[in-house]
Amino acid sequence: YLGGGGQGEVYRVTAAGKPMALKWYYEPSATETQRRILNDLVKRGAPDSRFLWPEDLAISTNQRDFGYLMALRPDRYRSLVHLMTREVEPSFRSLATASYQLAHSFFQLHANGLCYRDISFGNVFFDPDTGEILVCDNDNVTTNGSQENTVWGTPRFIAPELVRGDDGARPNADTDLFSLAVLLFYMLMMHHPLEGERENQIHCFDFAAMRNLYGVEPVFIFDPSDDSNRPVVGQHDNALEFWKLYPQFLRDRFTEAFTAGIADPQNGRVRETVWRGDMIRLRDAIFYCGHCGAENIYDA
Repeated sequence: YLGGGGQGEVYRVTAAGKPMALKWYYEPSATETQRRILNDLVKRGAPDSRFLWPEDLAISTNQRDFGYLMALRPDRYRSLVHLMTREVEPSFRSLATASYQLAHSFFQLHANGLCYRDISFGNVFFDPDTGEILVCDNDNVTTNGSQENTVWGTPRFIAPELVRGDDGARPNADTDLFSLAVLLFYMLMMHHPLEGERENQIHCFDFAAMRNLYGVEPVFIFDPSDDSNRPVVGQHDNALEFWKLYPQFLRDRFTEAFTAGIADPQNGRVRETVWRGDMIRLRDAIFYCGHCGAENIYDA
């Protein structure tokens, strides 16, 4: 047994003589719709090698439940949750590499006409030393715009139009782009892009409060034309400290992602190829102190 979640449990198994991972669904999740989705994903194959993709369906002769086989994650990979809790301390170069690989992998997925639906730091693993990434929980991936799947995303990462419940809004490649931008901001700034003074004023963080903060009135904490949601000293110090460490071009890109990207979901979201170029540029801007080896970032 390796772990479990809302849909099922994951086990280490041996198949065809090699170690693999088996996800076995709980009965409520073992639906015919889920079986169809899995069969389609197995036939399609992974968009690239960084996805722990369903490789084959697993069935039992004496029960209707089922599961699927996927590659086993190597031990050197850690969850991005460990980054958020500071259990690992990667270099800026590793973070830039991980960000580049994330953007590239989701570009490959979207280029194949697919939608991930649930981009969050709970679904990504990375090697803190090299920045290499692996994307897990791919059994909820569907064709872009499909209405077959009931998964809408993880709170705090869901696009504002989905949080509000706008007419016709469903998970698609554009909502994935918003979730990707949130994930990249979390990784580099150790903070959520919409949690500032407005979050600090909330006394009961219930569904209504979350809907307002992330959907009805989302304001970027560094919005150049609206300072109503600035980070609060003593409460949001990660955002205040990390933001000023990065070069202006990257700060401008995040500003674009959480201003135009909120106001115009179809045309204003930052594309994966743009993030990919920015992360290469960020990695190239890193230089090292000749005496102590500390990382610095050049900003013209």
